[in-house]
Formats: sequence, structure tokens, C-alpha cells
Amino acid sequence: MAKIVMLVGSPRKHGNTDTLAHAFLEGIDQKKNSIAVISIPDIKVKGCVGCNYCYRDAEHRCALQDDMQQIYQELSAAEVLVVATPIYFYGIPSQLKAVIDRLHNPIRGTFRLKKLVLLAVCADETQEVFDSVKAMYRSTLRYFSLENAGCLTVTGVSEKGDIAGNPALEEARRLGVSL
Repeated sequence: MAKIVMLVGSPRKHGNTDTLAHAFLEGIDQKKNSIAVISIPDIKVKGCVGCNYCYRDAEHRCALQDDMQQIYQELSAAEVLVVATPIYFYGIPSQLKAVIDRLHNPIRGTFRLKKLVLLAVCADETQEVFDSVKAMYRSTLRYFSLENAGCLTVTGVSEKGDIAGNPALEEARRLGVSL
């Protein structure tokens, strides 16, 4: 059984990012996979302060005591990481960025991750809005030798519910099935 961890980074509950993430999850065979969904706005994670305590500590503990320990624990057994995010001014929301920055901890070397998926939405109508996030995604794939298990970007979804009926929802389901 493969373990899948999904980080849902939208501060807006039940919005377009959540809807796309849910469609992806509908496609996953829950008899063959276990799924942990972490809603970033529901947890408390401080931004990395660059103290490098995690590099000096034998167990790679972080000096910051917050909910990041839960994420480290979930990722330690995961084979697939899914990041679902809206795009805010050509990047990911600050709450999600804080979590990603904290993954720079050397504990990441103990993770069993093999695959990475990106699901992203934006209000803008042009794909160029995703360029910086896609660059970060490709760099992460290369740096950690991960398989690209899918990158789905959806434009033109600003208000809650704008994604309803969008063909990207079916594409997200198929992407979930492919795992």
C-alpha cells in the first residue's frame, strides 16, 4: 500500500483549490493507497529562521516547536507528495511557503518520497502566471530525484465555485487514478 500525502495550501476554505484537490482524491484507489490530507491553514507552522539547529541535532529536530513535526512524521512514510495550491502574485501562499521552507531540514533524507504532483489554480487567464511555481517544481524534481507524477494548472478561476464544471476536474480525477 502506497502512502500519499497531500498539502492543500489555500487559505480560502472550500474554494477552487480545495475542489481541484478533492477531484484528484476521488480518483485515488483507497484500497491500494493510504491518504493523509494536510490543510495548511489548519496547522501552525512558523517560517524557517535559518538557525541550522536541525543540521546540528543528531535527530534533525527543528528548534521551532510547532505543527511541522506532524508533517515530518507524515512524510517519513509517504511515497507520493501532492501539493495543491492557488497562485498569489506569481507564487504560492505564504503559509504553504513556510512549510516548504521547513522541508529544507536534513530529516528530508529519511523520507521515502518517489513521486511529486502539483495541482495549481489561478484567477488570471494566462499560463505564464504559473512559470515561477513550475520552475520551483522542476527544480524540486531534479534535486530530490523524484518522478513527475503530474502537473495540472487551471487558469481563470477567481471566485469560489468558478472551477465547477471545468474539464480540469476530470483531468484531476484521471491523475489520481494514474497513481
